Amino acid sequence: MNRVSPKSSLSKRLWLQRYLMLLTLPAVLWMMMFNYVPMYGVIIAFQEYTPFQGFIRSPWLGLGNFRELFADPTFRQSLTNTFTISVAKLAFGFPAPIILSLLLNELVFKRFKRIVQSLTYLPYFVSWVLVVGFMYTLLDPETGVISKLLVKLHLIGSDVMLMGSAHSFLTLVVVTEIWKNVGWNSIIYLAAIAGIDPQLYEAAVVDGANRFQRVWHITLPALKPTIIILLILSIGGLVNSNFDQMFLMQNSMTQDAANVLAVYSYKTGLVSGRFSYGTAIGLFQSLVAFVLMYIANYSSRKLTKESLF
Repeated sequence: MNRVSPKSSLSKRLWLQRYLMLLTLPAVLWMMMFNYVPMYGVIIAFQEYTPFQGFIRSPWLGLGNFRELFADPTFRQSLTNTFTISVAKLAFGFPAPIILSLLLNELVFKRFKRIVQSLTYLPYFVSWVLVVGFMYTLLDPETGVISKLLVKLHLIGSDVMLMGSAHSFLTLVVVTEIWKNVGWNSIIYLAAIAGIDPQLYEAAVVDGANRFQRVWHITLPALKPTIIILLILSIGGLVNSNFDQMFLMQNSMTQDAANVLAVYSYKTGLVSGRFSYGTAIGLFQSLVAFVLMYIANYSSRKLTKESLF
């Protein structure tokens, strides 16, 4: 087998790895076609774009759309909503799959473990349309099972409609996000746990370590690189809230709380036909996401010596 020296010329290294390059070529072409070629359309964020004039003939505005954006009170409200919801999801949703994976790893009965895994994975494959439909049914103040239970526990009033309350909107968003994704997100942590050397646990048992001590001193340190990488990616996504969830959960009483950047971009760009303004919102999201991820990556590299790049 030919080994490639790090000091080899680029052409030689490409030739020696030509078969691997051919295998990756379809994926590279797909990414170029659907991820990079459409980036040309970002130019309309700096224009007063109309479909009839196209990219070339549409009048140039420069930073006009962005000046209007930062002066728009609705944009500022949507930006605040986005960060509020995303930070709440990160604070409560990020540790959830870690805790679940640790609990699953400690289960002794393998059959029960497989059942729990299957039940927690299943919601991930249910569309948000069905999830929100179930929520309206279960939280109906007259017929909803969960609403009646909360009333009996004296947690809410009998006339409270949770799906129509701006005060409960954030809680419902975070709870449903965790319920839907916690099982799926725990897979990567379970895979990392599976790679831990069993001899470390055996040595810890011989030294008299209990279960909590084995988790704290062996499992969590082994998960540290995985946790940091996923945390960096999650921080980069703070401005990219779940459009499907927000759009479906909004109604006339919660639309102010549900008006995040993704929903606002859709309403202004596609519904109102202001394509340039909607693109400016999307470009702003992408730039902020890149800056946040770069700062998180830089901070992690300095503090923990672990980083994404």
